[in-house]
Amino acid sequence: MAPAERGFLLRAVEVNGRAYPYSVYVPGDFDPARQWPVMLFLHGAGERGSDGLRGTQIGPAATIRHDPGRVPAIVVFPQVPLDSRWIGEPVDAAMAALERVTIEFNGDRSRTYLTGLSMGGYGTLHVALAYPNRFAALVVVCGGLLPHATTTSVRRSPLIPADADPYAFVAGALRNEPVWLFHGDADPVIPVEESRHLYDELKKAGAADAHYTELPGVGHNAWDKAYADEGMWTWLFAHHR
Repeated sequence: MAPAERGFLLRAVEVNGRAYPYSVYVPGDFDPARQWPVMLFLHGAGERGSDGLRGTQIGPAATIRHDPGRVPAIVVFPQVPLDSRWIGEPVDAAMAALERVTIEFNGDRSRTYLTGLSMGGYGTLHVALAYPNRFAALVVVCGGLLPHATTTSVRRSPLIPADADPYAFVAGALRNEPVWLFHGDADPVIPVEESRHLYDELKKAGAADAHYTELPGVGHNAWDKAYADEGMWTWLFAHHR
């Protein structure tokens, strides 16, 4: 890596012959001699595309631009193609990007974190099911488990059995994972009941490190407040596998 490479860098991985662009954020004080926390961020439906850049305008990237000291980590921003979701090959590409970045920038596998918003919140829960014990903590913003008539961009994870209560199943699978849910109570796209139900089931399953912040009067854009929450960042980076 060239010594001057810091900030948001554009990269790509290839999966099944298709190129998947992504961005990676490298802190200004990056030192390759020490291991770094790594975060994987899954964007929402509005950031889909093929430029590898749209996801760097929202969520953790907005926090980085406002206060980079709050995110002392390497952050991976994969991108879903248009009309795709965080299921199947785009997830394979995201995990390939995470692996490549972890190697390239001396990432700490015991301090690897997963977060996503809206469609990416659904993706976060799906990826956590697909890769158990891979992440030290999860942050899910206005996400959920079931599709709704208000949006075509989300799907039920194929890893949830068709005959299972999705909330109880996911809570049972993730009861030992530190997780923090955020949702606006006036969300017209992803109903707030998605996070309420999952949190209730996490507590029933005995999850010791499950948190839920419901934002009064906030619509679908719960991410500005969620990723501006200093306590969330402190909690997140305190976790190790």
